[in-house]
Amino acid sequence: MNTTQKIIDKINSPQDLKVMDINELNILAEEMREVIIKKVNTTGGHFGPNLGMIETTIAMHYVFNSPVDKIVYDVSHQCYPHKILTGRKEGFTNSEKYLTYTGYTAPEESSHDLFKVGHTSTSISLATGLAKGRDLTGGKENIIALIGDGSLTGGEALEGLNNAAVLNSNIIIVVNDNDMSIAENQGGICNLLTELRNNNGKVKNNFFEALGFEYFYLGEGHNIQKLIETFSKVKDTNHPVIVHIHTQKGKGFKPAEEDKEPFHWILPNGLDHLNDAPIQMPEDYNSLTKDYIEQKVNEGEPIIAITAATPGVFGFDKDFRNKMGNHYIDVGIAEQQAVGMASGIAKNGGKPILCVMSSFIQRTYDQLSQDLALNNSPATILVYWGGISGADATHLCTFDIPLIANIPNIVYLAPTCKEEYIKMLDWSVNQNEHPVVIRVPMCISYSGCEDLTDYSILNKFKMVEQGKDVALIGLGSFFDKAKEVKTILKTKLNIDATLINPKFITGIDSEMLNSLKQNHKIVVTLEDGELDGGFGEKISRFYGNSDMKVLNFGSYKEFTDRTPLNELYERYHLTSELIVKDIEKLL
Repeated sequence: MNTTQKIIDKINSPQDLKVMDINELNILAEEMREVIIKKVNTTGGHFGPNLGMIETTIAMHYVFNSPVDKIVYDVSHQCYPHKILTGRKEGFTNSEKYLTYTGYTAPEESSHDLFKVGHTSTSISLATGLAKGRDLTGGKENIIALIGDGSLTGGEALEGLNNAAVLNSNIIIVVNDNDMSIAENQGGICNLLTELRNNNGKVKNNFFEALGFEYFYLGEGHNIQKLIETFSKVKDTNHPVIVHIHTQKGKGFKPAEEDKEPFHWILPNGLDHLNDAPIQMPEDYNSLTKDYIEQKVNEGEPIIAITAATPGVFGFDKDFRNKMGNHYIDVGIAEQQAVGMASGIAKNGGKPILCVMSSFIQRTYDQLSQDLALNNSPATILVYWGGISGADATHLCTFDIPLIANIPNIVYLAPTCKEEYIKMLDWSVNQNEHPVVIRVPMCISYSGCEDLTDYSILNKFKMVEQGKDVALIGLGSFFDKAKEVKTILKTKLNIDATLINPKFITGIDSEMLNSLKQNHKIVVTLEDGELDGGFGEKISRFYGNSDMKVLNFGSYKEFTDRTPLNELYERYHLTSELIVKDIEKLL
């Protein structure tokens, strides 16, 4: 029996690296690669970015003295190797502990993590603050910002570079250049990095040097010996430094090296079916949107689909992107640019359709308010994945309704079925009066009939079933939940409740709400999102000076972190049975 101890078994902190030779460190890298592949295939998670960062992370922890020296990971979906080396390897080596740690940096887990980070282009800004704080308090530690995977395309990264360059003290920015974003990297920054790579870092017009950084380039980004030598050169520097390293996304797993985009993030057991025949996917909102855009482009409409580095979320595969040609643009990881650009396109006669995840829409608040809504540009924005979920704290999608629905001029719509979605999308694209946002449902449903709504008449709710005593207003994806509650109320309490589909998130139907006062005692709102500042509060405010009782159901104002959905539904009283109990108590 082979009882030889693996190198990874000896690693309990970064200090354990410092007594190892290069041969041991190289073996460690392969062992880490092996456990990351196995773990991520079991649980799902970020795959390619972490495989590409193993050697760099080993070298950083070999040279620097974390947590005294402070490392900030951009996006932090490259932090799995860091977690393995900083006392959390059981989350990768012990299958029973696989879900112990979040997929992002988290200070509550370890003193080696400075921030909870899950969005892009922030590491340099955070690091400038750490450096300034150190300088003010007389500290001497190294401050390291690691940025890559396309994150330099985000505006905050450039703001961070602008300020880091004039710190006149220690700040080390490691640019992990793997020639990718989540999909292919886009834009002038990509071209800049390509030119530097192709010329071994030696170009006449070096952007980083022009800003004022000392610049180092390492083309062998998986050579631990050379990484150690490079980091040793910049350790304890007294001025701002850029270390530009060329790495391979998906390093060590051939399919991920050859086709990087689909391996950025994988589902549980995603590697077990690589050789299976392609599955014919059923119709969903991704396919509906793609078909709609393609049809309009073929009809000669000036439609352009816009994404911010996440085309896969919306089903915009390479085939679709190629077919769309100049009717598709990926702006890089820059949601602010996407909204500003969409506003400009709409003002000049184009028909932009911007697709964005709910979790990332918060990055665009200023642009939504100033660039888009204040100018009343008739752009279309599709918000995906909005709703309560068991996601990481960094990727919650419960805040888009309070954020968007309270900005003047914006019309925010919530379809409940395929027919409504297509009608809303068609109206939005063809009107020129308002910026329109549509909250795309997660699961497709069919009403079986044509949607005859005239959406140009704003804020008119649909009375689906007329009843009495209790009115149920189910917004978007929670309309089906309202229907379930209606059935239970009829069965259990013999109450024939009124059922309303509001369709509009940004306004209220005063005429309909006033009519409910005649024979209703309670109005119940249900929304798949945060209650504070949400849709239900608009209804409560309307009835505030009347005898009507109002119950609002949705999520609390809180950051949850990988909390199971069923647990959240219990906490928020969002099961149909608990909603009925609350109604019964109020009656």
